[in-house]
Amino acid sequence: MRLLYQVSVLSMLVLASGSSVRAENISIQGVGATFPAPLYAKWIFQYNSTHANVKLDYQALGSGAGIKQITERIAQFGGTDGPMTDEQLKDAPAKILHIPMVAGPEVMVYNLPDIKELKLSGEAVAEIYLGRITKWNDPKLTALNPGVNLPEKDIVVAHRSDGSGTTWIFTNFLCKVSPDWKNRVKNATSVKWPIGIGGKGNDGVAKVVQTTEGGIGYVELAYAEQSHLQYASQINKAGKVVRASIDGVVAAQKYITEFPDDMRVSITDEPGDDSYPISGYTYLLIYQDLSYLKNKDQVTELMNYVNWCVHEGQEMAKELNFAPLPDEVQKKVEAELKTVVFDGQPVLK
Repeated sequence: MRLLYQVSVLSMLVLASGSSVRAENISIQGVGATFPAPLYAKWIFQYNSTHANVKLDYQALGSGAGIKQITERIAQFGGTDGPMTDEQLKDAPAKILHIPMVAGPEVMVYNLPDIKELKLSGEAVAEIYLGRITKWNDPKLTALNPGVNLPEKDIVVAHRSDGSGTTWIFTNFLCKVSPDWKNRVKNATSVKWPIGIGGKGNDGVAKVVQTTEGGIGYVELAYAEQSHLQYASQINKAGKVVRASIDGVVAAQKYITEFPDDMRVSITDEPGDDSYPISGYTYLLIYQDLSYLKNKDQVTELMNYVNWCVHEGQEMAKELNFAPLPDEVQKKVEAELKTVVFDGQPVLK
């Protein structure tokens, strides 16, 4: 799994004749969110298979790292699931664009060997993470799971220790379902957790849960599925029990009637019988003016890759439990990408 989350795909430098090697390679570095890492790995592998002169590298170090490295212009693009704040955008040396790539669900993974099916509400999850529900057989949990023999066992809370867009989506959800969470802890990529054990990355959270009976934590669905982790169903805003799925994310997206011009949006706790409540977009961060890179070929390849992800790459999203961009969002993204310039000229025509 670590190989999947530390993506480094080297491009093949072979011509069709096999007799010579292209002399010039273009290196493009990305850093950021772990949430989309399985899909980004697939995209990079597929793109490099047809673009032999491009060396793409994406390090899934967390959204905090993605924001930091794009702000400091270390990486050519950043990845984040938590949109940058107004203050962070002001601290950047120039205008940064948020490009939605796909949307996906997060799940509550748990370690109760004898419990194969578990239902949780947003309120219950908030109470657990606030340290108010401390036992698995708490009356609030047993009421959600009639007929299930929940054990008298301590709940061990796991959370991210690094700056994380996965945390941004999760705490955004908690702010909507719990006024106490909103007032006390708030919504950010990194928060002061009331309780719990920190783990770096999704694998760190998963390790705490896997090695601790009674553990609970949050990771994206793709990671949970690939790691064979059991996870709870959620009771959504409409009071319906929903299992994390692409369809649940698509249903949540439908309630965003007008996508904001800056693309920063939340789709947690949306109404509707089918909406999955812990859902969010993941973003690619790039500067609108890429002249600072001083390499037109690099800029062209970067934008060609991003454009490919927004179009051809969307077809691969469902295979890894991510929801492709809705048509209206894709059109808005296309228009935004055409505003990116190098030396005063649009990079994409």
